[in-house]
Amino acid sequence: MELFWYIVLMTMLAVYVILDGYDFGAGIIHLFFAKTEKDKKAITNAIGPFWDANEVWLIAAGGVLFFAFPTLYASSFSGFYLPLIMILWLLIFRAIGLELRGQVHNKMWEAVWDKAFGVASLFLALFFGIALGNVVRGVNLGMVTNGVSAHEAHYFFLPLWNPTFSPQAEHLGIIDWFTLMLGIIGVVSLTIHGANWIIFKTNSDLNSKLKNVIFKLNIVLLALIILSLLVWHLIKPQPFYNFLQYPWLWVFPIIFFIGHLGLFKIKSFKKDGTGFLFSSMFLFGGLASTMASIFPKLLPSTNSTNPDLTIYNMAAHEYGLSVGIYWFVVAIILVVVYFTIQYKVFKGKMDDIGYGEH
Repeated sequence: MELFWYIVLMTMLAVYVILDGYDFGAGIIHLFFAKTEKDKKAITNAIGPFWDANEVWLIAAGGVLFFAFPTLYASSFSGFYLPLIMILWLLIFRAIGLELRGQVHNKMWEAVWDKAFGVASLFLALFFGIALGNVVRGVNLGMVTNGVSAHEAHYFFLPLWNPTFSPQAEHLGIIDWFTLMLGIIGVVSLTIHGANWIIFKTNSDLNSKLKNVIFKLNIVLLALIILSLLVWHLIKPQPFYNFLQYPWLWVFPIIFFIGHLGLFKIKSFKKDGTGFLFSSMFLFGGLASTMASIFPKLLPSTNSTNPDLTIYNMAAHEYGLSVGIYWFVVAIILVVVYFTIQYKVFKGKMDDIGYGEH
């Protein structure tokens, strides 16, 4: 049962990254590349009917985490309290940036909310990448100092950074050079993903420019991926152990590299949705490969005093996990029906929907 709910949780997170990820990417494109009012409207039109529904997957994933792995939920929301509050504020500013911009037709008003939308999207992409870096690196469970645990084995708390900015320090911070690297990879990846969504859903004058942006950012992304794989050995000895033990797991890195390499052909795609398909494969493959590499760990311990938090020592009681399946089936049917209707109603190009106009 633990494995089933772990797969459910990871699937929900992957869907969230793919769906709300294009919203973040569109916001970054809006911040740096949308120079005219026409371009800005095209971008907000492309994500307008979808962004709030896409956030449901994050809430649902949080619900599954609370239900299936309650101790991990308590530990994580305590240890990562500061960045989680910052993410909450960023989500709020992204939302009100989209919703309030069109309420008053004034250039200063519109400029403020344009920046709120773009900057919030940029930092959300950065923080979610940093969050993944913290999961890969692990945390100092129990707040161990000199081999002595100061708290319960599942407790930890991290400041934003430590004085050394090192991922190998005894007392870690949220941000260090390794997690920041993954944060930058997150920003670049979601910018590419958002650009692909804009190309897919609009006939904007930006589209030809965005294909060049995607191609160049893909080169940057390749360099960052190679660098991160090299330094991964410093952070996690034998990072590919699970892939050697279970060869079928290589399907995830294969999906990852097919998605990434496919994006180099962005300028030659005849169908506008092809690029979005490849960037979705890249994001899914990358997230799945990362989680497969640390399985069955949910949050590794950086000390030898307290054990890692795994799907087995963090799971709820077997009875509760079993009963939850019935409600999960009902919920997933409702979600599939809702999203099917939504994407059917808003299929095709979105240039003329006039989102946020008053």
